[in-house]
Amino acid sequence: MAEPRLILTQDDIDEGCAHLAAVCPVWARVLPDLGPLPLRRQPDGFAAMAQAIVGQQVSVAAAAAIWGRLQAAGLDHQATLRDADDDTLRAAGLSRPKARYLRGIAAAGLDWEGLRALPDDRAIAELVALPGIGVWTAEIYLKFALGRADVFAAGDLALQEAARGMYGLTDRPGPAALRVMAEPWAPWRAVAARGLWAYYRWAKGREGIS
Repeated sequence: MAEPRLILTQDDIDEGCAHLAAVCPVWARVLPDLGPLPLRRQPDGFAAMAQAIVGQQVSVAAAAAIWGRLQAAGLDHQATLRDADDDTLRAAGLSRPKARYLRGIAAAGLDWEGLRALPDDRAIAELVALPGIGVWTAEIYLKFALGRADVFAAGDLALQEAARGMYGLTDRPGPAALRVMAEPWAPWRAVAARGLWAYYRWAKGREGIS
C-alpha cells in the first residue's frame, strides 16, 4: 500500500501550485494574485478534531471565540472534555448537540496515531463512524491535521462559491460537480482547496474557513 502524499512544508504547497498552473489556465492566471497559500498545518489528535467540530456551521469569528474559551477552561484535552458537564460546555458557547458530539468522540477511544497510517478513504471512514463527524469534517481533519495532499472537501460551500467565481459559472457547483471539476487537480487537491479559500477571501472580503 503506497503511503499517502503529504503536505509538510511550504515547498509542498509550491509544488502543488505549480501543478495547478500547469494543468489549468484559470489557475495559472489566478494564483499569482492570491499570494503565497498558507500551510495551515496543525498537530493531529483529539484537539484538532474538536476544533473542527466547534467550527461546524458557525462563522470563523464565532468558532475562534468558542475555541478560545474552551482552551482557557482547559477543555481542549480529551480527558477533561469527556468529563465536563453540560453547563460547563454551554458556558463556553457549545450547543447541546456539539457538546454531546465532543463528549462522544472523547469517550470513543479512537487511535489517533493509527489514523496516520491509513489511506484517505479508510481514515475518513474511521472518523465518520464517530458522533457528529460527517465527510466534510473528516476531510478538513485529514487536510490540516494529517497533511493529506489530495483531500478536497467538495461539500464546502465556500469552495463551491469560489469555484463559481473563478471559473465564471452561472450557478454554484454542487459537491458532485465540484469533485468532477477537481479531478485534474489531483494529486494536489488539498492545495487547490487552499487556493479556492484564498480566492473566496479575496473576492468576498471574509474567510471561508476557520
